[in-house]
Amino acid sequence: MRVVVTGSSGRLGRSVCAGLAASGHEVVGIDLAPAGLEGVDERGADLADARGTERMLAGLRPEAVVHLAGIAVPFSAPERDILLTNTALAHTVLAASAAAGVTRVLAASSPTVVGYSSPAWRAASVPIDERHPLEPAHAYALSKLVIEETVRMFSRTTAGAFGFFRPCYVVSPEEWAGAPTQQGHTMAERLADPALAAVSLFNYVDARDAAGFVDAWLAAPGELVDGEGFFVGAADALATRPVAELWREFAPGLGESADRLTGREPVFAIRKAAHRLGWTPRHDWRTELAAAVSPTTRGTTAETRTA
Repeated sequence: MRVVVTGSSGRLGRSVCAGLAASGHEVVGIDLAPAGLEGVDERGADLADARGTERMLAGLRPEAVVHLAGIAVPFSAPERDILLTNTALAHTVLAASAAAGVTRVLAASSPTVVGYSSPAWRAASVPIDERHPLEPAHAYALSKLVIEETVRMFSRTTAGAFGFFRPCYVVSPEEWAGAPTQQGHTMAERLADPALAAVSLFNYVDARDAAGFVDAWLAAPGELVDGEGFFVGAADALATRPVAELWREFAPGLGESADRLTGREPVFAIRKAAHRLGWTPRHDWRTELAAAVSPTTRGTTAETRTA
């Protein structure tokens, strides 16, 4: 399948492109600047140019588009800029995809749409699944909710399958080896201090597993994914202790229903993706951090931390 991936140079985009290429797809990556991705046809483009984007997709004639482009971190730009940029890019790309006759379009949303960043937020139930109420508390989360509704609009009005997914806190392969995460600390530091991981309710996903989800979504029957959204995360929590032991001190918004979480169970449920698409994550923090500090990788890890 010929697949266009927007935002191909980002932390998630790089892994999605690599994973799709490894699965045999013909991948075209679109971003402002190329990342030097092996096996990917990278194109530099400004997706804010609606006419240029429409011409580009019409010329490429992809079978699928995976839209990841946009401002990826809350509060990393003025709130108005985040809202306008993310929503405009999504509508531009989806409209251009529809005009080009693309039959599969998947857009990235975020778990933040449920609103857990608000001090007054309380979970309706735990684990949190796709039925949970949506209460965005900042412009980034609001932009993602608008993207979800944009997807649903095209699903209702356009042939093909339009869907979205909510990847949890994305961890790229180099971050397991000590490279700074989007918050500036390392994964080891995030595990050592529960307050750091509690900000996102201890959720995470290896970027390669997110790529595996995208591949599974592209292969699924259209009726299973059209207009649908999926949480995409690891099968465990980013914590050295069960969330049931941590929530009262670090994430009180979860409430007593979090006591139902047993062992390593994560706050965000990924059952829907498993049941509909047969997708399950393959990576977790225990194995990835252990691999990062093994004798064969210790030298590489040290280099990463000092780069």
